[in-house]
Amino acid sequence: MRKITRACRVGKVMLGGGAPVVVQSMTNTDTADHVATARQTAELARAGSELVRITVNTPEAAAAVPNIRDELDRMGLEVPLIGDFHYNGHRLLAEHPACAEALAKYRINPGNVGFGAKKDEQFASMIELACRYDKPVRIGVNWGSLDQDLLSRMMDDNRVLAEPLPLHTVMCNAMVASALESAQRAEQLGLPGDAIVLSCKVSGVQDLIGLYRQLSAACDYPLHLGLTEAGIGSKGIVASTAALAVLLQEGIGDTIRVSLTPEPGGSRTQEVVVAQEILQSLGLRAFTPMVVACPGCGRTSSTFFQQLASDVQDYVRARMPEWRVAYDGVEHMTLAVMGCVVNGPGESKHANIGISLPGSGEAPVAPVFEDGEKTVTLRGEQIADEFKQIIERYVARKYPKKL
Repeated sequence: MRKITRACRVGKVMLGGGAPVVVQSMTNTDTADHVATARQTAELARAGSELVRITVNTPEAAAAVPNIRDELDRMGLEVPLIGDFHYNGHRLLAEHPACAEALAKYRINPGNVGFGAKKDEQFASMIELACRYDKPVRIGVNWGSLDQDLLSRMMDDNRVLAEPLPLHTVMCNAMVASALESAQRAEQLGLPGDAIVLSCKVSGVQDLIGLYRQLSAACDYPLHLGLTEAGIGSKGIVASTAALAVLLQEGIGDTIRVSLTPEPGGSRTQEVVVAQEILQSLGLRAFTPMVVACPGCGRTSSTFFQQLASDVQDYVRARMPEWRVAYDGVEHMTLAVMGCVVNGPGESKHANIGISLPGSGEAPVAPVFEDGEKTVTLRGEQIADEFKQIIERYVARKYPKKL
């Protein structure tokens, strides 16, 4: 059962309060280039990112934010923009009121919002601006930029204990304390409790799980989950999935990001797809029809079923934006592409639509099942196109049209 946290509205998107777990991502363009940033934000939003964070680090970047918002509005995309601030956010928000207004949420890192005597003043300035513009704030602690004054104080306190805690434990405790103390200070400055989201990001799976269990037990703010610097390719995907799946299964987390390093030349949207698939695999959300496919073995005579499974998955993802607008519930559809007679017919019968392709020594036919019943047998060179047509007819027939 999910923990019900406070509800926090970000634009038209609800975090917490029992709302579905929200997927978010972040651009890697130069924000000052408003055209490129708007284009990548649109790409992420169309892939399914419900919140998009952008770097706001220079006056030029801050000045570009309203233009990015305008470009997205012209495209008909209402995706909320989150401003990611470090070091100089207090000044950028104060000097660029149009930026402060265009953003739907501010991200503040208490470890680098200011240093020494300026820390409290600059943190207060950002919170006061959030109050003025009625914007929620994510207080995002990261172990790579942890508040060193707080950590030193807690380490000093730890040294005088009869049984001092391991230094790693003190650091984790300091991260949670930084988030909670900053949230308390923000409320004292006038920011409503339902306008605060917390995060504590590390790059170790077990550390992340422990931190969020501790944070969840200590507060009822909505929590943003993410394994920071997760890595590239399968390493980043596996590590993020391992960490987030445990927490989500325990009911912890209201919004997630999978922080993948893109493959050279790869699309930024991969992190959105992975986040969606984590939530859908856990049964928490449904975004696009799921394709079940066998891994192949010595019984499979060719790679045709592998190619068909890939084609079908790409096809339903490409069609989903139109289906989502036209039909109710199509994201819950399941499809099966199987490679031989052992599990092929049975798995196909369990799916809404399934096809069992011929394996080694089997007759060159491919029975198709719809809702458990065999409806047609496909043969020849056009199986892939004919199967896609069957999917289209099934969607039009089975899912109610939206008014």
